[in-house]
Amino acid sequence: MLTLHHLSKRFHADQPNAVNDLSLEVKRGEMLALLGPSGCGKTTTLRILAGLERADRGTVSLDGQIWQDETSFLEPSRRGVGLVFQDYALFGHLNVLRNVLFGLHGQPKNAALERANRMLELVGLVGFESRLPHELSGGQQQRVALARALAPQPRLMLLDEPFSNLDAALRSNTRGEVKRILRAAGVTTLLVTHDQEEALSFADQIALLRAGELEQIGTPREMYTEPRTAYCARFLGRTNLLGGDAHGLNADTILGKLELSESTHGPAWLSLRPEQLEFSDAGIEVQVRDAEYLGTHTLYTCSRSDTLLEVRDTTGRTLEPGDPARVRVNGVARVLHG
Repeated sequence: MLTLHHLSKRFHADQPNAVNDLSLEVKRGEMLALLGPSGCGKTTTLRILAGLERADRGTVSLDGQIWQDETSFLEPSRRGVGLVFQDYALFGHLNVLRNVLFGLHGQPKNAALERANRMLELVGLVGFESRLPHELSGGQQQRVALARALAPQPRLMLLDEPFSNLDAALRSNTRGEVKRILRAAGVTTLLVTHDQEEALSFADQIALLRAGELEQIGTPREMYTEPRTAYCARFLGRTNLLGGDAHGLNADTILGKLELSESTHGPAWLSLRPEQLEFSDAGIEVQVRDAEYLGTHTLYTCSRSDTLLEVRDTTGRTLEPGDPARVRVNGVARVLHG
């Protein structure tokens, strides 16, 4: 449905590209998360899709309609894009219903009112029509912004860090609600976020950006369990990065001989998630350095040969800094490339 082909954008001649030769495809009805740290190009990409910025090179198209290429540029008002910003951008002097109606400017009054009420029902805000934005919670304000963006029936929904202003408990609940609403609406969605948990829980596909370039793209499960680079392994959760001497499908490491995800030879860089390490009397000897109790599990930091290792323990055992312990690897070490 949505195609970005060799997209590049530079703001200053003496600085590198904010977006560099980026190519992506998003299927109809799919939710894609553009993930990465500040300055990686994700918001610039979103603004190019919205028509708020013009790329220096490349093509953007939706359903075969060219939005931008070397010779043409479709104005933002003609793209049929819905936008929800980090601060929601609600009109403080308008009540909930009139905020949603604003997105239907130019439509017949009765049809617009019917559509606005239908959107408020979709986002669970029936009965809140006469309230002003300051009378709503953060999560409710976000749902008003979402209803306003959905009201004109956009072909593409763009969400720019929409959950970052919410506290942790509300963020998780609201994220689930927004995902349900967008699924019900059937709208193709692109979410910009720097939060790996948000991307993993929300998206069908994750595109991880690094310095304006696509580092890796895949499903949340693929991105977490099959990172191709150390950058991806680190950004998509905690990981243990180990050097090893590979011999086909095995490698010698400080944790002994490990099974590898693919055949390789010579020096290798490997990734093991903390849940792939477990305490065992038959394991390799380590020393506990730190213990972080996180409710459902305890994350232990251990050391061996000046290498720090993170172990995710769900057994309820209690170890203190300085205690000796033994760990073994449960599963396959992921071979990293770059």
